[in-house]
Amino acid sequence: MLNRENISARLSNAKIGRWGSGMARCERIIRGDNDLNPQMSMPTETKAAAVLVPLVLREEEITVLLTQRTNHLKTHAGQVSFPGGRVEKTDDSREAAALRETEEEIGVTRELIELIGHLDIYMTRTGYEITPVVGFVRPPFQVTPDPFEVAEVFEVPLNFLIAPANHQLMAREDKGSKRQFYAIQYQERYIWGATAGMLVNLSELLAN
Repeated sequence: MLNRENISARLSNAKIGRWGSGMARCERIIRGDNDLNPQMSMPTETKAAAVLVPLVLREEEITVLLTQRTNHLKTHAGQVSFPGGRVEKTDDSREAAALRETEEEIGVTRELIELIGHLDIYMTRTGYEITPVVGFVRPPFQVTPDPFEVAEVFEVPLNFLIAPANHQLMAREDKGSKRQFYAIQYQERYIWGATAGMLVNLSELLAN
């Protein structure tokens, strides 16, 4: 069973060769939508973004906090995602952007969050270069979703999300060609695309 201590240790070990001192990146390791689809053309111009991968320290077990995006959004409408968004000029870093977006989207303030590391950068075919920032969230806390962006906030056990047996490789037709992607089914929830890809990355790092 994963706990706070071994998660911190494994993510710290995973940063060797990827990260410099503290949270600074010393080497760009990039994953993305084209990992499973090498034929997919990716944008040459990208937009910097950051998400928080919130690990909630529940007494029973550690969970991952996720959001269901509202259906009217222009991009990724209705999908399950981590709280996050574009890095703004006012953000000092991508970590700062992830914390700001988390507070704006679901009302969880940075005082409740302890940042412990990063996953690999994830590039989406829509042009977002996403830095997933991993942090522990200390209960109790109350979520206040932004009704424009977030339809629902929910938690899923970490051990379920990182179990390789729960990582499905799916495919669908996209503009005349087959596109493969990861998906994770949890009860009535369907997690796929970039979010599922980041969870697979987290699974790999925690398995080291």
